[in-house]
Amino acid sequence: MRVGVIGLGDIARKAYLPVLTAQPGIELHLHTRTRSTLDAVGDAHRITHRHAGLDELLAQDLDAAFVHAPTETHPEIAERLIEAGVAAYVDKPLAYHVEEAERIAGLARRRGVSLMTGFNRRHAPGYAQCLDHPRDLIVLQKNRVGQAERARTFVYDDFIHVVDTLRFLAPGTVDRVEVTGRSRDGLLQHVVLQLSGEGFTAIGIMNRVSGSTEEVLEVMGADTKRQVLNLADVVDHKGQPTLRRRGDWVPVARQRGIEQITLAFLDAVRSGEVVDAEDAVATHALCERIVNEVERQAG
Repeated sequence: MRVGVIGLGDIARKAYLPVLTAQPGIELHLHTRTRSTLDAVGDAHRITHRHAGLDELLAQDLDAAFVHAPTETHPEIAERLIEAGVAAYVDKPLAYHVEEAERIAGLARRRGVSLMTGFNRRHAPGYAQCLDHPRDLIVLQKNRVGQAERARTFVYDDFIHVVDTLRFLAPGTVDRVEVTGRSRDGLLQHVVLQLSGEGFTAIGIMNRVSGSTEEVLEVMGADTKRQVLNLADVVDHKGQPTLRRRGDWVPVARQRGIEQITLAFLDAVRSGEVVDAEDAVATHALCERIVNEVERQAG
């Protein structure tokens, strides 16, 4: 299987390439426009197929490609891959506007080409285990230090993980959506999303001026609570808390679900299964609603 990797920044080097280079039967092809980066990453992973141009990469008859380039380039790159019949895995988000995400997903559907968005938290073991827990109330916080940002970038580049995880864990149909945010000097500092339906409430919080970098998930129901701390440690509460720590030798990519989602995508390509992006687009649509609301509140 010939697999392209487009964009060789931190996420590609630290998370995806260690997984991809460990898989048998894969011929990796690297692409970035910066020759020094291309050679440095190629040398580090002993990958000989290196391409400084996208046209050159697409001429290699790829079966699949992973897109880790900057967000603003995602629509163009994804469109080129889909038009060439190459199954595409694209880091979240597909685009900064839901209309672009819908257009790309529609093109993939018409062409019968797989399009997957990198919502790795759906595959993170700690979060996936929460599907087996009562979920009357879900609270997810993903906070940062000193990173207030324009609303669209804040929501689509970062808060989108919280949005998608709440949708993934919601135990029923969402009937109500509430959004509040705080903006200062044109920058969004924090946002709170509340999704609710029959018998459940899901709350997502991101504070980018919180003084702490943390991610804490809590799911509660039937007089029990499960807590996942920074995608690693799991604490079950029923009377006395019980802590299950991440194993010392568990790779970060596996802990965060990156290994699992990568292998799921590759398995789908091998089997001929077409991955549809409809559900991913629904997350983008909710992000668009959040952006519009916090911008309206900011006046």
